[in-house]
Amino acid sequence: MKIRIGHSPDPDDAFMWYPLAKAGTTGHVAGPRVDCGPFDFEHVLEDIQTLNERSERGELEVTALSIHQVPYVADRYVLTSCGASMGDGYGPMVVCRAGRGLGVQNLKDVNIAVPGHRTSAFMALSLLLEQRVPHFEVVPFDRIIEAVRAGEYEAGLIIHEGQLTYEKAGLECVVDLGRWWKMSTGLPLPLGGNAIRRDLGELARPLCAVLLRSIRYALDHRDESIAYALAYARDMGADLADRFVGMYVNHWTIDYGEDGRRAIARFLGDGAKAGLVPDVGEIDFVEP
Repeated sequence: MKIRIGHSPDPDDAFMWYPLAKAGTTGHVAGPRVDCGPFDFEHVLEDIQTLNERSERGELEVTALSIHQVPYVADRYVLTSCGASMGDGYGPMVVCRAGRGLGVQNLKDVNIAVPGHRTSAFMALSLLLEQRVPHFEVVPFDRIIEAVRAGEYEAGLIIHEGQLTYEKAGLECVVDLGRWWKMSTGLPLPLGGNAIRRDLGELARPLCAVLLRSIRYALDHRDESIAYALAYARDMGADLADRFVGMYVNHWTIDYGEDGRRAIARFLGDGAKAGLVPDVGEIDFVEP
């Protein structure tokens, strides 16, 4: 059975789904490295904003999506217990040109380049500002740093590997949203998850088991998986890519656990109270 799995073209997603891949960007046959059971995986690489939009149409059998997006597609998709990206004391950042002197108090007044209005980074910033980000423009995530450096925007909301490379571009951090959230709640910031389309029914659990198998293989064969992920690591060498992957593929990715589930409930609950997302009640998960 063909399963289209949507994920971002970034090193952490490439790392954990490498064991399911048949070929790399150079055409080198890589696998699959794990038993995929009855499933034949086709990788669909899109930025997270596009994947969020596609999830509303139910286009892909398995997809990465922002936790912010979950309430809008809870009738179509169920989160898998594995595959989480959690910012445990770190996460998306708002950056500006060095020396600009922006503070959090200024962010309601400036135009901010954001990677998507349904990204978890966008909702976290909205929660910090206690209102939906008032002035923003959606910009592809891999263009935000350059756009801020060029003066096209006064600030940028960065995700993915930009969190480790922004200083090289002459930018400085205004606020680390993962750090702010951890200090405010004591919980990790839930950023991204993976979800299976509900109409797959009884196939969801064995499919989740294959996804978990892939993540475990990647973690157990780290050097091999990092080498594959480097093709998706913009402006990063192996050491920096390994550091970035370690931030977002770890014990949270194996299973959300009690704290991870509490973090999602708090994040979406606070978002619903602030009128940022619909209140869909308790979020369910599919287990392997």
